[in-house]
Amino acid sequence: MAKYQTVRERLDGSEQSALRAYRDLVVGDAGGAGHLALYELLTSTVGLAPGGLGLLLRRQLYPHLLGAVGRGPIFGRSLTLRHPRRIRRGDRVTVDDYALLDARGAGDDGLRLDDHVIVNRNAMLRCKAGPIAVGGQSIIGSNSSIVSLSGVELGEAVLLASSCCISAGAYPTDDPSTRMLDQGAYSKGPIRIGDDVWIGTGAMILGRVAVGAHAIVAAGAVVTRDVPEGVIVGGMPARVIRSRGRADDRTLGRQRTGALAAAAAQAAPARGTSRQ
Repeated sequence: MAKYQTVRERLDGSEQSALRAYRDLVVGDAGGAGHLALYELLTSTVGLAPGGLGLLLRRQLYPHLLGAVGRGPIFGRSLTLRHPRRIRRGDRVTVDDYALLDARGAGDDGLRLDDHVIVNRNAMLRCKAGPIAVGGQSIIGSNSSIVSLSGVELGEAVLLASSCCISAGAYPTDDPSTRMLDQGAYSKGPIRIGDDVWIGTGAMILGRVAVGAHAIVAAGAVVTRDVPEGVIVGGMPARVIRSRGRADDRTLGRQRTGALAAAAAQAAPARGTSRQ
């Protein structure tokens, strides 16, 4: 279990100047003071600019902050970028207003968004002590949070609905005499989500978990163990509801509705007879 050192611990244990501490938290050592100056200039001016002009200016200028940017990027307003030189974006990647991309603890692997990824408004991707990789054509829903302490990997075409949480972090709980904030967060291992997975609104994926390709996680589910390929899981903790199979869900729904209606029709005469 890898223990994570909090930002507070790094600041409290640092004897460097306030400016140096701020630089280390925001942009890191890459580029030195010049990179910090460029970051401050762009985020405080074009980073706040509304409308089409703001989008155009950010498309032209923000790539100078990041490690790599593909063609046709879209940068929303008031983005928060941490250690942007560790952030790599593919082609046609969209990051909406007020999102957070934090690559401080990503290491050399960085925070990677592959081609045609969409990160919606207010979403947070935080590399505390491990990288994050999001496969092509995946969508991160608004107000969702992905926190990496030892690595988070999303496959291609993953649909993460709004207000979801993916995090492997935890705190020890055996010592009640020590405050939780002082226990020190740790991770049991990375989280891996396969291709073509749909994670419903408000679902949570915790601990060292692998979600198989083509699986569906129901809204509000809490996933604490591996999910096989091609199944639907739900509940708290999440359990397998059924396999997706080949049948269309709408066809199954119509079949169930028809069966219930037929059963109700058969039961109606019997209820009427009992009244007589």
